[in-house]
Amino acid sequence: MGKKKSFVLRLDEKSYEALVLWANDEFRSVNGQLEWIIHNQLRKAGRLKTKNEKSNFTDIDKRE
Repeated sequence: MGKKKSFVLRLDEKSYEALVLWANDEFRSVNGQLEWIIHNQLRKAGRLKTKNEKSNFTDIDKRE
């Protein structure tokens, strides 16, 4: 995994509490749980490149 980007995420209290419980069940931090959720959903949607396949997602902004 390359360099990580930081950003602010606002959640309502009930969603955050549910996320904390889920993260605890998986022995992850809340941040780690969010990374896991996002990574898995991107992979399922075909938006991440793997070693043997190309992504269906076109990178719009390549200035980063």
